[in-house]
Amino acid sequence: MMESGVPVCHMCGELVGFDSKGEVFVACHDCNFPLCKSCLDDQINESKKACMRCGAPFDENGAMEELEAENTGNQTTMASHLSNAKDLGLHARNVSVSTVDSEYNGESGNPIWKSRVESWKDKKNNKKKAANKTEKVAAQIPPEQQMEEKQILDAAEPLSIVVPIPKNKLTPYRIIIIARLIILGLFFNYRLTNPVDSAYPLWLTSVICEIWFAFSWVLDQFPKWSPINRETYIDRLSARCEREGEPSELAGVDFFVSTVDPLKEPPLITANTVLSILALDYPIDKVSCYVSDDGAAMLTFESLVETSDFARKWVPFCKKYSIEPRAPEFYFSQKFDYLKDKIQPSFVKERRAMKRDYEEYKVRINALVAKAQKTPEEGWTMQDGTPWPGNNTRDHPGMIQVFLGHSGAHDIEGNELPRLVYVSREKRPGYQHHKKAGAENALVRVSAILTNAPYILNLDCDHYVNNSKAVREAMCFMMDPQVGQDVCYVQFPQRFDGIDRSDRYANRNTVFFDVNMKGLDGLQGPVYVGTGCVFNRQSLYGYGPPSLPSISKSSSSCSCCGCCSFCFPSKKPTKDVSEVYQDSKREDLNAAIFNLNEIDSKPSFRYETKYGNLGIIDKILLVSADYDEYERSLLISQMSFEKTFGLSSVFIESTLMERGGVPDSANPSTLIKEAIHVISCGYEEKTEWGKEIGWIYGSVTEDILTGFKMHCRGWRSIYCMPQRPAFKGSAPINLSDRLHQVLRWALGSVEIFLSRHCPLWYGFGGGRLKWLQRLAYINTIVYPFTSLPLIAYCSLPAICLLTGKFIIPTLSNVASAYFLLLFLSIIATSVLELRWSGVSIEDLWRNEQFWVIGGVSAHLFAVFQGFLKMFAGLDTNFTVTAKAADDAEFGELYVFKWTTVLIPPTTLLVVNLVGVVAGFSDALNKGYEAWGPLFGKVFFAFWVILHLYPFLKGLMGRQNRTPTIVVLWSVLLASVFSLVWVRINPFVGKNDDSLVESCISIDC
Repeated sequence: MMESGVPVCHMCGELVGFDSKGEVFVACHDCNFPLCKSCLDDQINESKKACMRCGAPFDENGAMEELEAENTGNQTTMASHLSNAKDLGLHARNVSVSTVDSEYNGESGNPIWKSRVESWKDKKNNKKKAANKTEKVAAQIPPEQQMEEKQILDAAEPLSIVVPIPKNKLTPYRIIIIARLIILGLFFNYRLTNPVDSAYPLWLTSVICEIWFAFSWVLDQFPKWSPINRETYIDRLSARCEREGEPSELAGVDFFVSTVDPLKEPPLITANTVLSILALDYPIDKVSCYVSDDGAAMLTFESLVETSDFARKWVPFCKKYSIEPRAPEFYFSQKFDYLKDKIQPSFVKERRAMKRDYEEYKVRINALVAKAQKTPEEGWTMQDGTPWPGNNTRDHPGMIQVFLGHSGAHDIEGNELPRLVYVSREKRPGYQHHKKAGAENALVRVSAILTNAPYILNLDCDHYVNNSKAVREAMCFMMDPQVGQDVCYVQFPQRFDGIDRSDRYANRNTVFFDVNMKGLDGLQGPVYVGTGCVFNRQSLYGYGPPSLPSISKSSSSCSCCGCCSFCFPSKKPTKDVSEVYQDSKREDLNAAIFNLNEIDSKPSFRYETKYGNLGIIDKILLVSADYDEYERSLLISQMSFEKTFGLSSVFIESTLMERGGVPDSANPSTLIKEAIHVISCGYEEKTEWGKEIGWIYGSVTEDILTGFKMHCRGWRSIYCMPQRPAFKGSAPINLSDRLHQVLRWALGSVEIFLSRHCPLWYGFGGGRLKWLQRLAYINTIVYPFTSLPLIAYCSLPAICLLTGKFIIPTLSNVASAYFLLLFLSIIATSVLELRWSGVSIEDLWRNEQFWVIGGVSAHLFAVFQGFLKMFAGLDTNFTVTAKAADDAEFGELYVFKWTTVLIPPTTLLVVNLVGVVAGFSDALNKGYEAWGPLFGKVFFAFWVILHLYPFLKGLMGRQNRTPTIVVLWSVLLASVFSLVWVRINPFVGKNDDSLVESCISIDC
C-alpha cells in the first residue's frame, strides 16, 4: 500500500520514504524536488551534486548525517529491513544492513577502520543479493508486463534536467569577478585622488566616463553569476503522451506568423516559414498556423493560396523521409550529401520530382510579386470580380480565411493537414493599432475563438523551423507537471543564415544568446526576444502562476529592492496604490471562475447608458431582484471580465480553459463571425489589452516589455538550446541596415526607460522579481545611454594628441600595478567566460567591436530620438538610400547606404587618425623626451581605431577588392614617413640655430 502524503521519486518511481525523524525525506530544500535517499546517494556518487530542477547543490553533509543516523539508530537484521521496505513501498536499493553497533570500539584507530570496511563489504554483498533477487523476479514476469512497467517508469522520469556548469569552471569565474570588483575600487580610489591639474576638464570627463562604464559592467556581469545548461528527453515525452493505440496527449500549439509589407518581406520567405510549420514532427490535429497580414496585401493572400496547395505535396514528403530542415528553399539550397541516412530506393526519384514542383511553385510566386509591383488605379480585384477589401491599407474591414484544417483540403495521400488561417485585422482612421504588438494580440483572440491551444509559438515571417522536433523540446518543459506550472514561456536562441564568415557586424549576437541568456536561465529565466518563443496562453491573459500564493494585505514590500531579505520589515505597507489595484485585479481574475452559460440563460438583467459625473458615458448593470447574492456576484464577475478582455462571451469562456480547446457552448457556425468581431478596431477600447494582458504596448520593443511584465507577476521562463538549432532567420548584413536595426532596439529601450514600466521603479510591490533579474532588465533599458560617455571617451585620445595633454598623471609603481591588475582582470574574466560558455574569442571580439560601433552611432541617435518622441511628440525617421550593390556571394555586405547615423563614428575615425599624425609630428619636433608620453596617447587612439575598424571597412565598401587594412596602414605610414622626411631632410643642427635666427639680410 502506498501511504498518502508521500511523494513519488522522480528517478525510480517509488515513494521517497521517511528520514530518521519520521518526516517525509526531502532531497532539495529549495524546490522540494521528490527524490528518494537511494537515488540521492547515486546522484552524489556520480558527481551529480545539484538538483535537476532548480540547480541548487545538494546538502551532502545532511545526507551523510542521515545515513549515519540510520546506521546507528536502526540495529536491524536483513529480514527486518526487507519487511520495513515492503511496508513502506520503498525501492530495493534502500535495503542495507549494518552490523556495526558503534564506530568507536576501542581507543586505537584500527578497530574503527576494520568495522567500517566490514560494514561497506556487507552493504555491497547485500546490494548484490538484492539485485540477483530482482533479476530472478523480473525473469518470471512476462515481457508484455515488463514493457508496460518500463513505460510507467519512463513516464515517471523528468522530461528535462538542469545541468550545472562544472565547479572547476564556475568557481574561478566568480572569484575573478569579485577580484575585478575590488581592483576597480582601488583603481577609482587612485583616479579620484590623483587629478591632472594641467588637464582638469579632460581628467574629470575621463573619470565620469570610467565610472559609468564600471556601472554598466556590473549590470551586465552579475546576472551571469549562476549560468546553467538544460537537457531534454523527447523519448520520455513520447512514452508519456503518445502510447500506441491511444490518441496523442500532446498539447496543442497555435503558431503566429506576422508580416506587414510583402514587397519588403518577400512572400516566398513567409511561405517557407509557413511550410516548415505545417510539416512539423507533431500531431497534425495539434498544430494550427495563423498568418497575420497587417498590410492587408492581396499579394500575401494569393501567395498563401499557392502555399496551401503546394503544402498538400510538401508535408507528406517531409514526414515520409524525415528531412531537415522542412523549409523547401533552405532544404534544396543546402550543400551536403542529401542521400546520407536515406535507404528508401524511391527517395531520389521523389526528391527530384519535389524539387521540380517547388521550382514551379517559386515561379508562380514570383509572377504574383511581379504583378504586384504596380497597383491598378481601380485597386485590386479578386478572382470572382469583387474588389479586394484591403485596397486601402489604412481603412478596411477585418478579414479571416481558413485555408487548411480538419474540414479543408487533404494532402495527396488523403491525410488531414494542419489548419492554416489568414488574418488581417480591421483598420480605421482615428484608431491606434500599435503595430506588431496589436497584430499579435489580434491573433491571440482569433486563435482563442477558433482553436484555443494552450500554448502559442510566435515567429517572425523570416524565421523558419529548422528543427522539426523543436515544439517537442519546448513541451518537455511545458508539459512537465513539476517544471511547467510556473513557466510563462520557453525561449529559443536566434540563429541566422546568410551571414558572412567573419560576422563583421556581430549579426549572430553569439555572446548575448550563448552567455547572457544562459546566465539569466539560472535566475528567473531569459528575456523574451520577439521570436522563437513558446508561450503559456494563460500567462498572456494577465494571470499569475498557479503555484504563486496570493499576497496578503498586511504584507509589506522592500522599498529598495522588492525582494531583498536583508531589509528591515516596515510597519506600514510601501506598495504603490496602482500596484495594489493591479494585484487585486489579478487575484479577482484568478478567483472568478463562473458558468457563463448559466448567466447567459437568465435574461433578468440589462445595461443602461448613463452619464457619469465627468460627462463620460458609462454602462450601468441593472440586476433583477429575482437574483440572489451569489448570482449577483457572478454578474459582477462577468462585468469585470468584459472590462478586462472585451465584449465576447466566447473569448472570455476560452480564457478560463487552462487546457485549451473550443468551449462546448460555442456554435461552430458562428465562430468565424465571433473571430471577426474580436479583431475589430474598437474591441480593445476600455479594456486591459496592451496594458496588463497580451503583448504590452508603449514601446517598439514590445518583446522586452511583455516578458518583463510576466516576470513581475511571478512567472519564470526557460532557455532551450537543442543541439540542432530550433529556428533560423535572416539578418541584415550591410552596415547601414544593421545600424538601423540596432537603432530600433535601442529606441525601444529608451521608451521603456521613460515609461511607467521602467524596471528602476516598476514591480517592487509584489517582490516577485528577483534582484539579479531586475539588474538584467535595468541593463536592457540603460545601455543606450552608454553612448554619451562612450563618444566622449573615444574623443579623448584625439584631443590629447592634438593638445599635448593627457588624462593620467605621471605613473608611480603603485599606479602601474593598479592599471596592470585591471587589464589582467578584464582579460581573465573574458577567458573564463569563454571557457564555460564555449563561445569563440573571435565572437567575443566582434561583439566588443560592435558594442563601440553601435554605441557611438545608433544608440546615440536612439537617445535623442526617444527624448524628442516622449517630450516633444516628434517622431524622427532616418532615411536610408542605397548607393551600390553586388551580385556576388555576400554581395549585400558591400552595399553602401548613406544615412545620418554614420556621421558620429566617421567623425571619430577621422579625428583620431588626424590626432595620430599630429602626435607623431609633435614628437618629431620636440625630440626624444616627447616619445614616452606619445606611446600612451597613440595606444589609446589605436584602441578606438581598432574597435571602429569594421565600420571603416563598411564605409569604404569593396574598393576594387583592395583590403581596407592595407589602405588604412598605407595612409598612416605615408603620413608618418612624410613627417619624418620633412623633419630630417633640411637637417639644421642645434648649433646653427642662433646663426639662422641672426641672418636676416640677404647678404648674411
